[in-house]
Amino acid sequence: MTTSASRTSEDAIPAGQPDGTVTDRLVKANTRYADAFTDPGMDARPVLNVAVVACMDARLDLHSALGLELGDCHTIRNAGGVVTDDVIRSLTISQRALGTRSVVLIHHTNCGLESLTEEFRHELELEVGQRPSWAVEGFQDVDQDVRQSIQKVRTSPFLPHTDDVRGFVFDVHTGLLREVLPR
Repeated sequence: MTTSASRTSEDAIPAGQPDGTVTDRLVKANTRYADAFTDPGMDARPVLNVAVVACMDARLDLHSALGLELGDCHTIRNAGGVVTDDVIRSLTISQRALGTRSVVLIHHTNCGLESLTEEFRHELELEVGQRPSWAVEGFQDVDQDVRQSIQKVRTSPFLPHTDDVRGFVFDVHTGLLREVLPR
C-alpha cells in the first residue's frame, strides 16, 4: 500500500519555497494529473446506480475495497459515516435527480467516534464561545450505529428507493466488510 509518507521527492515542495504546505503539494500533484487528463465523457449519474455513505477515515480506500471505478457510484463521506440531514439531502439528490436506487452504508472498526461524546461540543463551546449547531453523533456499538443508519435511510420520506439499503462494518486490519442486518 502506498501512503503519502512513502512518496518520492518529486512530490516535495521545491527547495527555497518558504511557504510550502501540504496544499501546495496537492496543487502540484493536480498539475501533473491534469497534464495527463482526458475527459472520460461521463455525466454525473453513477453507472451502478448506487450511493455509498462512509466514514471519512483516511484508512478507507472505498473504490479499491469495493472494486469500483471512476463513475460507478456516488460517495458521501463524513465523520463516522453518520446519516445526518446533510447525508439525507445528498442521497435525495442522488436518487431523485441522478438515478441511484441502492444505498450502501459503511462504518468501520476503531472509529474515532467511538471515543467522542457530546462533551466534545461543550468543550468547543467553552473554547470558542459558541455552541456548535451539530451533534457529535458518537457511539459505543458500531453494529447498533449501522442499524440506526439503515433505519434513518429506510424511513426518510424524501428517499423514494429504500428497498436496497444495506449496512456494513469495514475491518481496518483485514480490509473485509461484515454485513450488519437490521433488527
